[in-house]
Amino acid sequence: MFPVVRIQREDFDLNAEVKALSRDRVDIGAVVTFAGLCRDEGGKLAALELEHYPGMAEAEIGRVAAEAVERWPLTGLVAIHRYGLIRPGEQIVLVVATSRHRRAAFEAAEFLMDYLKTRAPFWKREHLSDGTIGGWVEAKADDDTAAARWN
Repeated sequence: MFPVVRIQREDFDLNAEVKALSRDRVDIGAVVTFAGLCRDEGGKLAALELEHYPGMAEAEIGRVAAEAVERWPLTGLVAIHRYGLIRPGEQIVLVVATSRHRRAAFEAAEFLMDYLKTRAPFWKREHLSDGTIGGWVEAKADDDTAAARWN
């Protein structure tokens, strides 16, 4: 059943998740995926540390994923978010939305990602390549603006 929400330390396989969601389904006309990667824009990041409250994070993301299922005619929805130390270039988050038509899949995936970027109960801290631990990363105003359009 969907939506599927997983919070996990280990990496995920985007292709395997898409296949699992769409296998033997002839009613799916669109599959939209978003995979977010850890980036290092300044060349100073060794890793990003993501923390969460087990149980609470799954429940909150599940609540918003269920809202997406109510708002758009989806045939499937998967959200996977990793925690722990994630190095630049590694995957952090995956959203897969399927529907009969592309617009619903695109909008639902974007809605869920906007939530994950702004309100999901995760805390991010930078581990720098010089061995120091940076501060906690704050949400960006651009992300808040993007999420506000869904209200």
